[in-house]
Amino acid sequence: MKKFLNISLTASLAVGMLAACGPQDSEGSEDKEKKESSDKPEKLVVWEDKEKGIALEPAIKSFEEKYGIKVEYKELGMADEIREQLPLDAPAGTGPDVLTLPHDQIGALATQGLLAPIKVEEDVVNQFTESSIQAQTFNGELYGLPKATETPVFIYNKEHMEKAPESFDELYKFSKEFTKGDNYGFLALWDNFYFANAIMAANGGYVFKQSADGLDPKDIGLDNKGAIEGAKYIQKWYEEGLFPKGIIGESGGSAMDALFNEGKVASVMNGPWALQAMKDAGIDYGVAPLPKLPNGEYPKTFIGVKGWHVSAYSENKEWATKLVEWISNPENAKIRYEKTAEIPPVKSLIEDPIIADNEAASAVALQSQRGVPMPNIPQMGQVWEPMASALQLIVTGKQEPKAALEDAVNTIKTQIKATGAE
Repeated sequence: MKKFLNISLTASLAVGMLAACGPQDSEGSEDKEKKESSDKPEKLVVWEDKEKGIALEPAIKSFEEKYGIKVEYKELGMADEIREQLPLDAPAGTGPDVLTLPHDQIGALATQGLLAPIKVEEDVVNQFTESSIQAQTFNGELYGLPKATETPVFIYNKEHMEKAPESFDELYKFSKEFTKGDNYGFLALWDNFYFANAIMAANGGYVFKQSADGLDPKDIGLDNKGAIEGAKYIQKWYEEGLFPKGIIGESGGSAMDALFNEGKVASVMNGPWALQAMKDAGIDYGVAPLPKLPNGEYPKTFIGVKGWHVSAYSENKEWATKLVEWISNPENAKIRYEKTAEIPPVKSLIEDPIIADNEAASAVALQSQRGVPMPNIPQMGQVWEPMASALQLIVTGKQEPKAALEDAVNTIKTQIKATGAE
């Protein structure tokens, strides 16, 4: 993991051993305090996600008390409104100092010159899981600190399944016996690349090759031997009738959710975002990390990491970075979890009883450590549609995995080249 150090260099003129001590040191300290005071802004502005401000307020209050800087926040839709407003408001001087984003938007906004890389001490970086820091990194530079993580997990109906299986072989056997009529042993949206990548990646596939300098968009591993093996395993579940035909395409998610919430499905691969509807439907569910695949590997699910970032147009980047450190520290991350149930990828909190004793939170935290960050470079935008088309051809039996994936990768490369973003 790349280390990010904030190194301050101080030069001093030594007149002599005695002159270098006592009064001179005191004056230097006083001068430093005066400089920090004069550089201190009156106010910092934060753009927070909708309906999440309540979790930010305690951190703001303690920051204001410690540093004497007023912090104001505004709630905007994180996935769309912030992305759309930042290019308009930031250059006009009406944007934020600090903002929250899903990590897959970092590359595009950084390339547009809207985000500033940050420099923090190594011990700050080491508070977070390696994968979450990787998600906040673009072109070898750190662009934020993690706020929350989410990833698909294994969710099961306790009426049909006493406990989560340890392997997909066990799950496959259970599904063969349970799947009859409208009842299904296990369902997953494997025609959707967001979910299918977990199986392909665990067999050796990858979207873009990870190098010391970041992700390489010229090296695509979605049609290599491992990716093809993963796609064949996915195809098997459809060919044998273990997945219904109605969970293909855009309507697949709602169809799968409906079947599970009606009690017709024993288990699903889904995200924590689905749990509230299950609870409302009266399902007594259990949650666990995904079981091992036949090759002995765990599925490498895509992890989504929400983070805190500094605007490139902020006139107070150092103080904005200090605020980012403050609101993401373990104490404030724990408060956020208590108020929003968003799971912080903070190492100490994953082992804290508040998460460790919560079945769903613990499952997401553990699966997140086994997953891979969704690529955050702009070229990822050219991957989704070709892969969705390829997977749908595979699961409907219209094309074999090797040919479908090779066609998809050729399309992805052509589209990346057409955008000039090689």
